[in-house]
Parts: sequence; structure tokens; C-alpha cells
Amino acid sequence: MEQRPPLTQSHWTADPSQALLEITLGDLLRRLAREVPERVAFVEAVADAGARRRWTYRQLLEDALQVAAALLRRHRPGDRIAVWAPNCAQWVLLQHGASLAGMVLVTVNPAYVADEVRHVLAASGASAIFHADRYRDCDMTAVVAQLRHALPELRQAVPFPQWDRFVADGRGLPSALPEVRPGDMVQIQFTSGTTGRPKGACLHHRGIVNAARFAAQRAGFPDGGVWATAMPLFHVGGCAGSQIGAMSSRGTFVLQPAFDAGAMLEIIESEKVEHLHAVPTMVLALLDHPERPARRLGSLRMLMSGGSPVPAALVERARRELGCRFTITFGQTELNGVVSQTSPDDTLERQTASIGRPASQAELKIADPDTGAVRPLGEAGEVWVRGYQTMLGYFDSPEATAETLVPDGWLRTGDLASMDAQGYLRIEGRLKDCIIRGGENIYPREIENVLLAHPRVRQACVVGAADARWGEVVAAVIECEGGQAPSTLELHHHCRRHLAPYKTPGLWFFVDRYPTTSSGKVQKYLLREWIAQKRLVPEAFDKPAARRSQLRVQDAGESCGERSSRT
Repeated sequence: MEQRPPLTQSHWTADPSQALLEITLGDLLRRLAREVPERVAFVEAVADAGARRRWTYRQLLEDALQVAAALLRRHRPGDRIAVWAPNCAQWVLLQHGASLAGMVLVTVNPAYVADEVRHVLAASGASAIFHADRYRDCDMTAVVAQLRHALPELRQAVPFPQWDRFVADGRGLPSALPEVRPGDMVQIQFTSGTTGRPKGACLHHRGIVNAARFAAQRAGFPDGGVWATAMPLFHVGGCAGSQIGAMSSRGTFVLQPAFDAGAMLEIIESEKVEHLHAVPTMVLALLDHPERPARRLGSLRMLMSGGSPVPAALVERARRELGCRFTITFGQTELNGVVSQTSPDDTLERQTASIGRPASQAELKIADPDTGAVRPLGEAGEVWVRGYQTMLGYFDSPEATAETLVPDGWLRTGDLASMDAQGYLRIEGRLKDCIIRGGENIYPREIENVLLAHPRVRQACVVGAADARWGEVVAAVIECEGGQAPSTLELHHHCRRHLAPYKTPGLWFFVDRYPTTSSGKVQKYLLREWIAQKRLVPEAFDKPAARRSQLRVQDAGESCGERSSRT
């Protein structure tokens, strides 16, 4: 990163020292297939090392071209192609095939249930869905079959067990592909919103390629290095940050289908992994695994983490016990990935008390949320970002887009931070009521809407509660109709019928009244404080409703009503 004089206000101008790569994802793969055709590009690192599949850059391009041809037989450039599956090789091949065919990949969290999948497919107007046969206890094939009659635009559904039959449709077809430009849309990733239903952030080739490339450069990822992750591909950090980060340095991308600490230790050893991308819960699981001392992990040089706060003790321990360096990233789907990052050369304090400095080519300011005016150094404000990284908008949602993208090019992140004179950012909170659980962004309104559909729930407030393992967990604070509280088990099952497991509350609290402002607005920050201070007492998960007292506020004061009983 360029050296610059100390800042006088919280405004970081774009660092042009690293030029933008004006290229599409398909053109990047073509270039690599020319430059290093026999270098291993991709490893599907299943637990059985003997069953792992590998693709050189030449083979990856050949297979992706065949997928593109098969897609073009049934669909047109610009069509949206959904993928609903956990990490697997077919996911990666579909991503590159759709890119070459000029189509838009719509990524769907495999943990989504039918209602959530229906919304994503309908909102994106997807013409096809590729999916696993099963995921955990969900029969995905049955769910897709059930949904198709209500989705007239969905012309094709391909279970991954039928992948080879689909790809065979691309054999012998003309090889001519449409022209694709760096600014064209490449993916739609749905992010939950404060107003309820998830919105589709439209990402572009230029954004995902360069954001991943700059993050890899700051981490010191070497040419031809080996990069491993179990980060989910439906997330920008997996399909772009990790995969394209590795590709940007002509490296090898090693994908673990689902995170398992013991299996990942074996992968690091056998694949000679140099760079590992993992959220803090994964790093902790690796450090604590009983097999770690016996594994030869000397190849590991860099740990990249983020997605939730990274404790100083964890960074210190990883450096000491794994003998590797650390880089912490901060990003957002709407910004095509990483927007600020610490350097491996930063001090421990910089590594853990900040989220680093802005990425190359990113202009960033700490703004007054109401006026957009730049805040003084050290004072909190909303993070606004401008430059090549901003999304194209939310798909078919002009009003939501206008709330996030300001006319002069700034993107409002909803995150609160402060900036020091050297440009280092410190997260101070969130304007949005976002909960970050193990790297997953969860927005309360969607969960609250589900809870309010229960006949005995009068009001519902969902907040984040600190958790040693996940960073935060989902906590629901319920006000019930007529004081007749349903059991937590009943509410849990109600949520699970409509929400993915990670969105379902893990803590349940019941109150007579919420703390409110003079205008009647619920003061969620007080609920968070009371949970942290244990002034709100959670209900046991399986405790019958009849055994509960009417109110569960402990020493909460009059804000929650004078009838509070202590439990």
C-alpha cells in the first residue's frame, strides 16, 4: 500500500497504486489456461484423499466451456441460473460455465427452506435451478418439484445426480459464445434486509475479480500458491474471495465440501496448503482439535479471517501455535467482497482493534448518516464506499437500491465505524439491526415477521446476543397475546418451518412490555444490554408454557413494566 501523510478527516481517497484488471471471470480463466495450462487449478477436497478430483487450468476451462454450451442450448445470455447446494465441484463448474455463457448465477443458501427458496427464485426470475439431491434433513429434489408449479419462469431443474447427463447436452454444439463485458452482471446474491425479505445484490465481473485479487495481494498470497477453504460458495467470501483470490495469482483452490476440523488439518498437510480462509469459529476448532499436534502443518503461512470479531487472543494463539501470519478482512456482499483489510505486517493491536485500511481503488469515508458529511477523525459515523466495488443495485428493486446507492456514487453500508489518521478503521456498531452469527449476516425483521405470524405472539423483537463460539446468536424477545406464552419448542418449530436453521432463535425471552422511546419505538439497544447484563433471563428450550411466570425480566426496571417478576 502506498505511503501517504496523516489524514486530517475521516476520508480515504482511492489508492491507485494497483491498477484495475478490466477482465471478466471467463476471460480470467481463459488467460490462466493459456499461461499455466497444466497447473492444478481446483481440488475438490473430500474427506477420502483417494477420491479427490483435480482440474488443471486447461481441464477447468474445457469443462466450463462444455457447461456453457449446455446452458446455451436451453437458456439465453442474461438469464438467471440458480444453484442451491452445498460446496461441491459441480457448483464451481456451473459458476464458470454460466460466466462464459453470459448468464447470471443466483446463489442460494443450501440451508434455506422452501419458503426462502421460493422467494429467491421468484424475485430473481430464475429460468433454471441446479440443486443437490439432499442437504441435511431436506429432500431438495422434492422441494423443487413442489415449487415449480408456482414458478412459471423456471423452465429447468437439474439435480446434481443428473449433472453428467446435463453436461452431455453441451457436446458437439457450436463453440461461439456471447460477448461479455467486465461491467456486466455475473451473480445475484440475496442478502437479508431490515424490511424483511432478502434482496438480490447484483454483482459484476470487474467487482468480484478485483476485490478478490486485491485481498489476495494484501495477504501476500504467492504466485502458484495453494489456498484452502470451507467457506460456503453461496457467500461472496467463498465463490469470489477465496476461489478468485487463488486464481488471481495462478494458484490452486482447494475446496472442502463442509467444514470438519480434523479433515481440514489433513487437507493442510496433504495438499501443502499455504493460505487458509476461515471464520474465527473454524480457526478455534482447528487449534483445539486433538489431532493437530500430530499433523505436519509447516506449509501454512497465512490465515485469513473475518466475518465476525476476531479476538486478540485467537490471533496471538494462531500465530504462536501454527507459526503463521494473520490478515483480517471486512467486506459486504453489496461491495463485491473485501473493502478493508489488515496487513500481515500490522501489529497485534492493529490486527484486532481495527479492520485494517481500505482496499486498493476503494474510496471510503466515515459519514454523518443523515447528511453524508465527513466525520472528524476518531468519531463514529456510517461507512460509505465509492468506486469500482459498488454493486449494480438490488435486482428489480429500485426503491431498495435508492436507499443504499446515493446518486453521486456512494454506497451506504449501514455499518458504524471510526477512522484514525493512518486510515485504520474501527467498527463501532451497526445502523442496521444486523446479527453476525459465525460469519452469516442475519437481519431481524425477517425473523420477526415469521414470529408475528404465530397466533399467540403479540410482538416480537429479535436481537443479537454475544456468544463465545459463534460471535453472536439470535435472541428473540417475545410479548404474547393475553399473557399465554407458547412453549419455546413450539416457537422453535414454527420458525423452522419458514426459516433456515441458522436464522432460528437460539435464546428465548418473554416480557410484558418492551422498553420504548417517548414516541413508542422499541429500544432494541436496551434489550441487548439487558441480555448481556443477564437482567433478562432466557427460558429453557423445552420448558412447558404452563410453568412460566408472566414476565421474565430480572431487575430490568420500570421500562419493561412494573409488573415484572424476578426469576
